[in-house]
Amino acid sequence: MTTATARPSDRRISPVFLGIVAVAAVTGWATWTGFAEQPGLAVFLFVTAAWVVSLCLHEYAHARTALHSGDISVGAKGYLTLNPVKYTHALLSIVLPVLFVIMGGIGLPGGAVFIERGRIRGRWRHSLISAAGPLTNVLFAVVCTAPFWLDALDGVPRDFRIALAFLALLQVTAAILNFLPVPGLDGYGVIEPWLSYNVRRQVEPLAPFGLLIVFALLWIPAVNGVFFDAIDAILRGLGISELDTYCGFELYRFWQTDQLCSVSP
Repeated sequence: MTTATARPSDRRISPVFLGIVAVAAVTGWATWTGFAEQPGLAVFLFVTAAWVVSLCLHEYAHARTALHSGDISVGAKGYLTLNPVKYTHALLSIVLPVLFVIMGGIGLPGGAVFIERGRIRGRWRHSLISAAGPLTNVLFAVVCTAPFWLDALDGVPRDFRIALAFLALLQVTAAILNFLPVPGLDGYGVIEPWLSYNVRRQVEPLAPFGLLIVFALLWIPAVNGVFFDAIDAILRGLGISELDTYCGFELYRFWQTDQLCSVSP
């Protein structure tokens, strides 16, 4: 496997990313301690910042894997600095995913690091580059759900618990959506190197519309129901109740209230 030499500045962690991490840490502490006068606002900032951190690491995983697979250009493009403004499409990678969290409580697959695939040899390497991003979401989901499946919630404040449950929901939905074998998503990128040239050529025009197709399908009530039933089943298996994720979403949207969640223990 080829490694590349890069300037130190190409790999130096961006102050922008460190600032986002700091927001997540401070608001997470405020949510845990109840320090904030408006707990909903603290939860909103904590979940949003943590979600953006996961998006940055998702893209970093793609870039870092590409670097060690032969694409030495990713450093000069700023992809190794974890700076979200360096992405090819910051709108797709950061802004839209955050808007979808606010509007619908769903982890939209972001993604816009340009990998020079011509520099990379071997189908397994191409597949691994595509898989690296959503595998980061899987890792985040494991971390977020660990207190639940380890039965380590004693002493964890309610607001922090349901915020963590909602964050876990976002990571699980992002991982599943990313792994769908739909052109334009990482799941298709995993299998694409193994497809014939003719199949790839026929599918290629659909890539810019893959995400739109997925969300159009999710607007269909029957498909939406099956999708979220599967998400709920995964989370229940990890010890997170539907009430936890529901109330986490309601508290995240602090500008509205729900009596059910306000009285839930």
